[in-house]
Amino acid sequence: MYDPVSNGILWYIAFLYSTTCHEAAHAWAAFRLGDPTAFLGGQVSLNPWPHLRREPVGMVVVPVACWVLGGWLMGWASAPYSREWARTYPRRAGLMALAGPAANLCLALAAAGLIRLGFEWGAFAPSPHLSPSEIAVATAGGLSEFAAHALSIVFSLNLLLLAFNLIPIPPLDGSSLPLLLLPEAASTRLMQVLGSPVVRLVGLIVVFRSSSLWFGPLLGKAAALLYA
Repeated sequence: MYDPVSNGILWYIAFLYSTTCHEAAHAWAAFRLGDPTAFLGGQVSLNPWPHLRREPVGMVVVPVACWVLGGWLMGWASAPYSREWARTYPRRAGLMALAGPAANLCLALAAAGLIRLGFEWGAFAPSPHLSPSEIAVATAGGLSEFAAHALSIVFSLNLLLLAFNLIPIPPLDGSSLPLLLLPEAASTRLMQVLGSPVVRLVGLIVVFRSSSLWFGPLLGKAAALLYA
């Protein structure tokens, strides 16, 4: 069992790189779809520094403070994009928004694959006390113990980021899903609504307050698939 400091460090490292991948995916998709704003800002990168430089409060101050004060981790990051480009090409903007959760899906699947491989090789076993930090436990000490703990965190965190960001409430990425389906005029009106500061603030409050209700059951179902 890892002490709170070591556990917090592992969670923060996982958060830092998972968030970097999420924002880099947004930036790369925007660049490929015709908006070079994030590319010119250096966000098409798996180096955390350009993302930290853009959002030091969301990527450093708030996550560290939340862990120290409450034992849980919350934060945010962002990749810049052209509002004019998004209004002109709403479907492209919708695809750009979905690229971030797609990156978290890939990371969650990679961690799940490695955990499952650990089960098959006998290095890991299902955790008798399922938690976000303990999806799998090592059958021996040493490096396999660290790997089980780290992979459990990467899997849980990216499952949370995936599900959280796909909720169709602004300012989350899932609120852009209708842009892929609506006519251009309706998409333009929707983007105006999604950009409202009041709507975005209310959306964040609703999602944060409800996350404790749905993430536990989701993690349990995902773990059951891993253990099957």
